[in-house]
Amino acid sequence: METTRTTTRKLGRSGIEVSALGFGCWAIGGEWADAGGNPLGWGKVDDEESVRAIRRALDLGVTFFDTADVYGTGHSERVLGRALAGRRDEVVIATKWGNRFDETTRTLTGRDTTPQYAREALTASLRRLGTDHVDLFQLHPGDAELVEGAQLRDACEEFVREGLIRAYAWSTDDPERAEVFAAGEHCAAVQHSCSVLEDAPEMLALCERLDLASVNRSPLAMGLLTGKYAAGVRPGDSDIRTVPPAWLRWFGEGGAPAPEWAARVEALRDILTSGGRTPGQGALAWLWGRSPRTVPIPGFRSVAQAEENAGALAQGPLDEGQLAEIARILG
Repeated sequence: METTRTTTRKLGRSGIEVSALGFGCWAIGGEWADAGGNPLGWGKVDDEESVRAIRRALDLGVTFFDTADVYGTGHSERVLGRALAGRRDEVVIATKWGNRFDETTRTLTGRDTTPQYAREALTASLRRLGTDHVDLFQLHPGDAELVEGAQLRDACEEFVREGLIRAYAWSTDDPERAEVFAAGEHCAAVQHSCSVLEDAPEMLALCERLDLASVNRSPLAMGLLTGKYAAGVRPGDSDIRTVPPAWLRWFGEGGAPAPEWAARVEALRDILTSGGRTPGQGALAWLWGRSPRTVPIPGFRSVAQAEENAGALAQGPLDEGQLAEIARILG
């Protein structure tokens, strides 16, 4: 039986239509660091190449772009805004807030989850993006307190009334926190980690129950699922994967893939590359097969990466038999 190929999806109860594939704009923010000098970006970038890649993605049917004010300490938003100038009505823009940073030193300086800062951050994001509204405004700190979440949900409802945003979401891996935001009328999604290496059944069930979109960060396990690291490719010194924080479990010190995760990727290679797919395209296809609510947002830094990721749309999801075989292999 042929798999249905759906190239668009809805952002939950908002009804906003997006491409089934979004593009994550963390990497195009370039180099930035925490207060201790540890890299938080994906290394050096060529802004002109980033602009070309965004425009190429749009030409290939990608209409959903996810960034954050802190990526490159404002740089990602500026590059995205420049690339989309004159085509704003063709795209859905998501950004995030909740972190403070210094643009001159390109340093993360802390976090701020007050409603006052939410407005300040939104105003600054609108300026950097060159737009009068954000389509999906997302709380970035995934572990903010529940009472803070409720206050920020109410602030987001006010932003909707003012026409500054269309919908909002929490970027969190905790279903309880996601449900706090979902109590608001204009909550449309939850952004959470999900990939063939890291399923999220509880969060996907919540999205189904509460009519939310599941926006999937790290759908390619920070590049591990592309398969290129098996050939000895390593990230550069200013790449977060070379000094991985505790949550970045797929890579070891220096950017080498963690052996146990690399072995799992290799075990899945034949299924992920079925139908002429690349391993990364197969990983995206798994997410589409996993739930009709998923919208994966892989990162990119080049036109070639944009073309490969967008190419997954034409092939659609893996089928139920393939999903079952992957579950068997991973145990």
